[in-house]
Amino acid sequence: MGVSVDEFLDLVRGLPEVTEHPSAEWVGFKVRGKGFGYLWEKTETVGVKATVEEQLAMVAERPDVFEVQFTAGRFGWVVVHLDKIDHDELFELMAEAWCLTAPRQLVTAFEAAHQIGPS
Repeated sequence: MGVSVDEFLDLVRGLPEVTEHPSAEWVGFKVRGKGFGYLWEKTETVGVKATVEEQLAMVAERPDVFEVQFTAGRFGWVVVHLDKIDHDELFELMAEAWCLTAPRQLVTAFEAAHQIGPS
């Protein structure tokens, strides 16, 4: 188990219209100018946008993998330890964060292409 920084970057770069915004400490990931994730390469952790309910559930269920980062309105950001999560679960988290952020038409096309979302 565990996802490397390079594997994470490949995963997030595979999402539609993602742009990277590096700073001295982290790299931010946005879709059409709106943020949905961050990478702190030094600590091999990722910040992921989620709903507040999802944030609380993840942290309560697996505090060794997830930490509360902060909340903003209806969103709860979660820190994910890359060495303690598998690729498929991380993809689901990043895809959900992207879907919470991207415009509806992009989300609809993405969900159809990956056979996810509402039935």
